Amino acid sequence: MASIQVDQISKSFGNVQAVNAVSFAVEKGELFGLIGPDGAGKTTLFKMLTSLLIPDSGEAWVEGYHTVKDFKKIRRIIGYMPGKFSLYQDLTVAENLDFFATIFGTTIQENYHLIEDIYVQIEPFRKRRAGKLSGGMKQKLALCCALIHEPKVLFLDEPTTGVDAVSRAEFWEMLGRLKEKGITILVSTPYMDEATLCERIALIQGGNILQIDTPDHITSNYGKPLYAVRSDEFYRLLNELRDQAFALRVEPFGEYLHLTTNDAVSEQDVRDFLQANAHQNIELKPVPASVEDVFLDLM
Repeated sequence: MASIQVDQISKSFGNVQAVNAVSFAVEKGELFGLIGPDGAGKTTLFKMLTSLLIPDSGEAWVEGYHTVKDFKKIRRIIGYMPGKFSLYQDLTVAENLDFFATIFGTTIQENYHLIEDIYVQIEPFRKRRAGKLSGGMKQKLALCCALIHEPKVLFLDEPTTGVDAVSRAEFWEMLGRLKEKGITILVSTPYMDEATLCERIALIQGGNILQIDTPDHITSNYGKPLYAVRSDEFYRLLNELRDQAFALRVEPFGEYLHLTTNDAVSEQDVRDFLQANAHQNIELKPVPASVEDVFLDLM
């Protein structure tokens, strides 16, 4: 049986359909990513899977336990790290960790092997109040507290939002090591580049799942001509390409534009158009699709 099983689960708040008939499964020991922008429904879905919200319809199971009927059992076997730092700001690092260990009837020493790689980085600050930690250190402390009772499933809701690039990279390295310990990990993120670090991903927008697959399969099946293009007049280039019938989509990607065209248009056709419009220092090259390209196309 899958570690997480979601079957046609829905939730609305007034007239807002936050999650709409979502279904997917996460296998035991898998690192699964839920990828989507703010407001896509990620947090609502997480709260239903962790028994904090009751779905309007549909059902879900975590390690075979029903999220509504067996909520007490689920809360004993999961670790949950919400998007907003929710530990006790006035307690020190050590006091927060000891508090969460005590709640679950364990000790820091008993499960130290689970958090050792992470805790050694925050141990020098063990007497500092949690509210005085940097974003990256808060993140590491929250992860330690979510792991201290040796959960079978770890729910991480946008864990890298608001932290620096180095801390983001370190965090994903930590997740890789946790996966080796056999823990099932469901992580949500609005950062499309983090999608490639998951084994499988679900793209979600407006409460709907757009696609589920491995990152490689999702990007390799894009199936449309895609070019990176730039010239001296970036903004004029953007507007002129968006006005062309051959341009299916034009989006800024760093110092380039990503141009998706229909199959009838060749690279030389695009180059001829740019030259005819007096663009200077033109760069035009085919590029493979990223997860962000696919996501924007599906939207």
